[in-house]
Amino acid sequence: MYPVYEKTERGVRALQKESEHVGPHLHRAIEFVYVTKGCLELGVQRELYHMEEGDFGIVFPDLIHHYQVFSQGENTACHILAEPSVCAAYGEDLFKYSPKIPVIPKEKVEEELVHAVRHLIGERKPDPILRHAYVQILLAKSMPHLLLVPREGPKDEEVVDQMVAYISAHFRERITLSRMALDLGVGRYVLSRTFSGTFHRNFNQYLNETRLSYACELLEYTNRTITDICLDAGFDSQRTFHRVFKDYCHQTPREYRRNQRAKLLSCQPVSENLQSRHCIHEPDTDNNVHPGPELDSVL
Repeated sequence: MYPVYEKTERGVRALQKESEHVGPHLHRAIEFVYVTKGCLELGVQRELYHMEEGDFGIVFPDLIHHYQVFSQGENTACHILAEPSVCAAYGEDLFKYSPKIPVIPKEKVEEELVHAVRHLIGERKPDPILRHAYVQILLAKSMPHLLLVPREGPKDEEVVDQMVAYISAHFRERITLSRMALDLGVGRYVLSRTFSGTFHRNFNQYLNETRLSYACELLEYTNRTITDICLDAGFDSQRTFHRVFKDYCHQTPREYRRNQRAKLLSCQPVSENLQSRHCIHEPDTDNNVHPGPELDSVL
């Protein structure tokens, strides 16, 4: 899939999922990643970091990042996103600095950190106060293992960064390559060449993939109607939405929602991994899904 996390406005979001390709994207949330089975490649800016089972990663706000999966077999991870207000104790440091190496190897991951992940993922009825407290634990137990360095400069100094930020902010609107070039003050040809050279797809493909990722997120973790999701994601008609969705996902939006929720119900690797650390993960018997607070809009 492609960019899925674009904006957090409601505190903390936690989910466990099968690891898959997620293209370059950014958001104002701080993102924690705990690999529960297999491997995951975490790309931050222009660097790629290999993660294995038990490793813990952290992505600071407003940093372009992506995920890739190269290993065969089962690969799963927990993803926890927290809006900046939840991390207020760390203030502007989260925006002025970034980890030189954003991955903490398994042997250095403390028990309290895994305990906090277990609670955030496994709680039956999310409690905002407890969620905020567990995020503080994640920060307190991970930050001492990170070497923070000043960010190289504003994210809009690079054309690629400008492009990712622009589409992340405007994909729900009616945008064109010409309008994007005008707004960014960059030549249309330069943008077109950058899309094909960096993302290996054209503007319309990248835009549709971003919209589809947002739509897929809503299909999986909310009960909103397909019509609402279609319009909210930036598609101008249900016909276009269904056509593009089927082209990329090879199934209808309704089938995708049903299949993904069934997959979430059958996902067990988190409990297996955490039990090895004397933790127990209990599935949600109320709604059978752990969506957490809903993420809406885009950064």
